[in-house]
Amino acid sequence: MEEYIDVLDENGISTGEIATRGEVHKKGLWHRSIIVAIVNERNQVLLQQRSANKEKNANMWDISVAGHLTAGQDSLSAAAREINEEVCVMLGYKTEIKDFRFMYSFRKEQIIREDFIERQFYDLFILREFGLDDKTIHFQKEEVQAVKFVDFEELKSMEERHILVSRPEVYDILLKYLFQF
Repeated sequence: MEEYIDVLDENGISTGEIATRGEVHKKGLWHRSIIVAIVNERNQVLLQQRSANKEKNANMWDISVAGHLTAGQDSLSAAAREINEEVCVMLGYKTEIKDFRFMYSFRKEQIIREDFIERQFYDLFILREFGLDDKTIHFQKEEVQAVKFVDFEELKSMEERHILVSRPEVYDILLKYLFQF
């Protein structure tokens, strides 16, 4: 089933156009994505290792959840959907919108290859979720091949060793957040 995405202008404002995910990347159209860092009670962040079959950043470790907003969707709804799809953490009724801490929005352009251009506005959220264990998290095998929780020091080390998807803007904010606790 084809995924449809709202097209934005260079300022992040909707143009009223909708395009398929493939078209958005092929034409380099601006669109919005979310990133959610799930942090447990031990102040560790959940990382996922991207599937070897992913079109970009295959086998790399990445922040807990990231994904596109589908057409007509807001960032918080997309965050909840992506959490459920990628790492199968069922939020249920105990998690409310107030539990998502909005941290930062930024835009990024990246040419992956001639027919794959990323022009995205990202909304970064942190979700503190207690009682999670990486051994009990079920993940979507097509998207993710492993998950683990890491502390502040290990996250810094992984970034320095370049085994994390390149998201310096995200890691800077996340490391400052984790360092507070």
